[in-house]
Amino acid sequence: MQCNSCAVAAIKFEIKLEGETNLSALQIVVDHLNRREIEVVQKKNKLQIDEKGAREFLDFCSDLLDVNQVVFRINQETWQPLEGMPAVFATEWIDEVIKEERLICHYQPIVDADENIFAYEMLARFQHKDGSMIYPNEIFPAAKTRGRLYALDRVCRMTAVKYAAALNGEKAFINFIPTSIYSPEFCLRSTIELAEQLDVNPKSLVFEVVETEKVDDLNHLKKILRYYRDRGFDYALDDVGEGYSTIELLADLKPNYMKLDMQYVFNVAEDTEKQKVAKRFLEKAQEIGSVPLAEGIETQADFEWLKKLGYQLFQGYYFGKPAAKPLSKL
Repeated sequence: MQCNSCAVAAIKFEIKLEGETNLSALQIVVDHLNRREIEVVQKKNKLQIDEKGAREFLDFCSDLLDVNQVVFRINQETWQPLEGMPAVFATEWIDEVIKEERLICHYQPIVDADENIFAYEMLARFQHKDGSMIYPNEIFPAAKTRGRLYALDRVCRMTAVKYAAALNGEKAFINFIPTSIYSPEFCLRSTIELAEQLDVNPKSLVFEVVETEKVDDLNHLKKILRYYRDRGFDYALDDVGEGYSTIELLADLKPNYMKLDMQYVFNVAEDTEKQKVAKRFLEKAQEIGSVPLAEGIETQADFEWLKKLGYQLFQGYYFGKPAAKPLSKL
C-alpha cells in the first residue's frame, strides 16, 4: 500500500475563516458552494473542499470576505495566507510529471585520489511532454508549493534505483529529502523492495541526505538512517560545512560518507578561510571513521590541494559532468 502523500491524489483544501465579517458570511459561502454542486465539509469555522471548490471559493469570496483573515492549507501542512492559493493552482502541471514519471537519471562520476571511478551520483532530470528539460530550481519549489515533495522524492528514489541497477554492482549515490519521509518503515518500503526485485546489492547503494543543514528533527533523521543501515545500505551526509559542529552529533549519526559543501571547495587552493573549513571537516570525518568526499571540484589546483590534505573521494565538473550514460573511465 502506498502512502497518500506519496501518491498524486486529488488535493483537499482546508480553509479557515476568522473575524466577524467572515464568520457572518460563512453560511453564504457554504450555500453558494452547495449550489455549485461542490461537496463541502464544515467544521465550525473551517471548510474542507476539493481543488475545484477552492477555485470557486477564491473567485466568489474575493470581494465578499476580509481575505486578510482567511488562511488555507493542504495535506495538513502549515497554514498560509489566502493570497498563496493561486500558486497552488498554477503548479498543477507537476502532478502529470510525477504520475507519468517524466524523469530520467544522469550519472556523475565520483573518483578516488588516483582518479579511478569509485561511484556515480544519480541526478534526476525532469522533462516536459515535449521532451524539454524542467530544471530542479523550478520543479522542487513547485512541488513544495503544491504539497508534492513526498511524491516527487519517492519517484526520484525509485527511478534512481532502476538506473543504479544498470551499473551492475558499482556504487550509486541516491539523494533523498528526509523531511519527505513520515515513517521509514512505511515510506521507504517500496524503495527497498524495488532494490531487492532488481537484485541490487544493498552495499552498492549509498543514500545521501539532501540539505543536511536544514534538518530540524534529528531524531527523525536518525530513525531513517538506522532503517537504511539495518538493511545493509550505506548513507552519506550532503553539503556539510561549518554546521554540525560537534563531533558527538556526527558520531551519533554515523555517516559512512561526509560530503564537504562545494562552497568550501571552489578555489580552496587559494582561499585560506576555506582551507580552515576543509581541514576541520577532514578532522571530523577521520575522528568518526567517515569517508571524506569533496564535491564541486572544477580545477586541478583544488583537487591536488584537497588530495594532499588527505581527502579520499572527489566529485565535480573537473572529472565529468552528469551524463545520460556512465563513464567507464576518465
